[in-house]
Amino acid sequence: MVQRAQRVKGASNDPSTQGSRSAQTARQRNKPFGNVTRGTTNPNRLRRVDRWLAGPQAWRLSTEPNPLVVDLGYGGSPATAVELYSRIHAVCPSAHVTGIEIEPERVRIAKPLEHEGLDFRVGGFEIPVAGNATMVRAFNVLRQYDEADVRLIWATVCSRLTPQGIFVDGTCDEIGRRTTWVALGVDGPQSLTLSMRFGGFELPSDVAERLPKALIHHNMPGERIHRFLQALDKHWLAGATLAPFGNRQRWLRMCKAMYDDGWPVVRAPSRWRLGELTVAWTAVDPDVPIGETV
Repeated sequence: MVQRAQRVKGASNDPSTQGSRSAQTARQRNKPFGNVTRGTTNPNRLRRVDRWLAGPQAWRLSTEPNPLVVDLGYGGSPATAVELYSRIHAVCPSAHVTGIEIEPERVRIAKPLEHEGLDFRVGGFEIPVAGNATMVRAFNVLRQYDEADVRLIWATVCSRLTPQGIFVDGTCDEIGRRTTWVALGVDGPQSLTLSMRFGGFELPSDVAERLPKALIHHNMPGERIHRFLQALDKHWLAGATLAPFGNRQRWLRMCKAMYDDGWPVVRAPSRWRLGELTVAWTAVDPDVPIGETV
């Protein structure tokens, strides 16, 4: 299968307009924007990002009377879209979930699972739905594209968000024990979140192989994401004396030490306890060299 994202002919070079023009061009051509990718998935693989969307991000669902939530590129099995509906519906019964796949056969397989509040349709990054989405989740999708296409894809999807909407571009391992995601709003990337199962890693930087496409090739000396992961490892190792009390206590200490050091991490002990840590995008943005302010 093709792994490089197709380019939209005539797309603007202006980041502020290229996303909306890409989506508009795809709709005019009545052709999905994107490529057919592997589509491998597993049940409960995306539980970590789902509980984040249904937890600290659930306030976004109350900004619309009937919010739309999209599982973009759900893969060969519709399981993750069904799970997303269950988790979102528990906190917002009025929400509607749409699973979007670029491969028609995958949509045909999912159609029997449709019911009120959940449907499936063929499409790509142009998000072929009426109106705009409050939440869009694309996991293990952009990882299969060329890094040069990521910004265009981000802009395309963000152009389909409501004013308070969120687009989550993430990656995880096969069973969801190591997970990372970038959260984007209508104005672009806002934060990076790491979420890992205690006991599923030796060092926090083990998650590096599951970084989103925009960051995975930048984990090297002189890059912001490398500096961030190295700081996590330093504080994790410094907390070795807490190991007898469990990895959760050691993780909590690491998160607090990062906050105390001035890293722009979200101070949320209740989320830290889950093996989760969110940092502002400015701290890891590969487009800003170390030493420059943003």
